[in-house]
Amino acid sequence: MTTGTVDTADIGAWLEAVGIDPAVRELRPDYRALVVVAEGLAPGPGDDVSEKLLAGAEETAREWLARTAPEDHPHLAAWREAFRAFGAKPQRTRPSAEALLRRVPAGLPRVDRLTDIYNAISVAHVLPLGGEDLDHYRGPARLVRATGEEPFETTGGGESVTEHCPPGEVVWRDDAGVTCRRWNWRQCARTRLTLTTTRAVFILDALGPLDDEALTAAGDALTTALTDSSPGARMLSRLIR
Repeated sequence: MTTGTVDTADIGAWLEAVGIDPAVRELRPDYRALVVVAEGLAPGPGDDVSEKLLAGAEETAREWLARTAPEDHPHLAAWREAFRAFGAKPQRTRPSAEALLRRVPAGLPRVDRLTDIYNAISVAHVLPLGGEDLDHYRGPARLVRATGEEPFETTGGGESVTEHCPPGEVVWRDDAGVTCRRWNWRQCARTRLTLTTTRAVFILDALGPLDDEALTAAGDALTTALTDSSPGARMLSRLIR
């Protein structure tokens, strides 16, 4: 796996260097990641595009949540199994899509334009989806099982805190440390999207119950929404099996 040799200047080369470690494939052979990189994005607060997407996602989710508990959705149930497989307790640290869906009855958070767009796609398509600032990456992204030595930069009590993941935890990382803990549970402070982000990477996570057609549809919905909100943005995507 390529590490430490590709920066973010060329988004095509960076995208090709994104990888999944064999130890993760052994854990969940059905896992796939659709990775979308974008540049020329228009950052800022929510707009008509993001608000329409969030409202539509809330309406769709409320309809099926009235009949089904989040944990009983086939894709979310598979993610709970994946979390248990590396020692996480999904009742305490939920897969990101489930955590968002549980907020639907009270209303999804409104954060900023880019975050609101990817949260809406995550809820509407019932899959974990995260976005990060590509300019703050150091080397390519790769999904690995932690050794316990990788730093994870977060905040606690308003202060910067550096944590270390337990060995075996599934994490996304770059050359500087962990960018997202427990597969898709919590992103680090260093690469989070901000009101000034113009270049970003979005990762859509899929397990067996979500087939490639549905994963591609979610990716298409994301790129369409980003284009509508940021005319002129350039995007590339890659499905990693």
